[in-house]
Amino acid sequence: MITNPKNQEEDSALDQTLRPSRLTEYIGQNQIKENLNIFLSASKKRGDVLEHILLYGPAGLGKTTLAHIIANELGKDIKATSGPAIEKSGDLGAILTNLKDGDVLFIDEIHRLNKTVEEILYPAMEDFIFDIVIGKGPSARTIQLKLPQFTLIGATTNIGNLTSAFRSRFGATYKLDFYENEDIEKIVKRSAKILNVKADEAGIELIASRSRQTPRVANRLLKRVRDYTQVKADGMITKPIAQKAMAMLSVDGLGLENVDRKILETIIKKFNGGPVGIQALAASTGEEEITILEVYEPYLLQLGFINRTPRGREATLSAYKHIGVTPPPQTKSLI
Repeated sequence: MITNPKNQEEDSALDQTLRPSRLTEYIGQNQIKENLNIFLSASKKRGDVLEHILLYGPAGLGKTTLAHIIANELGKDIKATSGPAIEKSGDLGAILTNLKDGDVLFIDEIHRLNKTVEEILYPAMEDFIFDIVIGKGPSARTIQLKLPQFTLIGATTNIGNLTSAFRSRFGATYKLDFYENEDIEKIVKRSAKILNVKADEAGIELIASRSRQTPRVANRLLKRVRDYTQVKADGMITKPIAQKAMAMLSVDGLGLENVDRKILETIIKKFNGGPVGIQALAASTGEEEITILEVYEPYLLQLGFINRTPRGREATLSAYKHIGVTPPPQTKSLI
């Protein structure tokens, strides 16, 4: 799925090339940037280690990029890993003991940390101590290992899966929202310049308008349209060329792909507009529940195409209009 905001293998090299390294280069999320700037400046003036930071929001909005920027602004090294990669306490211990004072530890998908590992992380975050248990049973004893003072930056797409005890240990929490179109256009322009891609204003605007208000998707679409332009045109991205490329990729005017439309059609045609539970929706569309929840639903909610109710998902009038289906009379009350 080209508009899937989750990180994919093909994005790694592209992200490294296009990722800004300083706050001044980072486009969008202005309130977060202002708060971070004060947070970082105050910490550096005091000579303190920066407090732990939690970043949350839908995939592809720049949480990983912000973590690297924070490390760069501090002039410190960053160690990046993910929740699923830290399977046991020994894995966490190996990472923590290799850090230096002031370093940044970035844990992506932190909500997927093993609960046992999470509890061991608490004293490391608060007191910079790592407890090692030696032996078993009555003869077991605990040794406290002093750790270097570090900053933990956690990123999650599902903050609700973090316990309140874990959340309370972060000194600052920032929510990343979907981007405004004008900011996405600036990002596409910047990326096109770095990639040496020729594009006019109309072509850039069209790519931005179909990027689901998500930088990662915008960069991926730019790359695909660039490929199409090099093969089918003269290398210059114009609006007509971008439209043809999007049609070939099955990306419509709002950035929806076949699966997005399939979800809407399933709610409307199979379940009479809803409500329908997430399990029934997943079974009917052939998609996993977690994929619908984390990949498709956030943007459909943002567009106002579905409502999330206690009884399940409902399609709105806007969704009926988008897929060209006349809504039944009982749907008139929906937004």
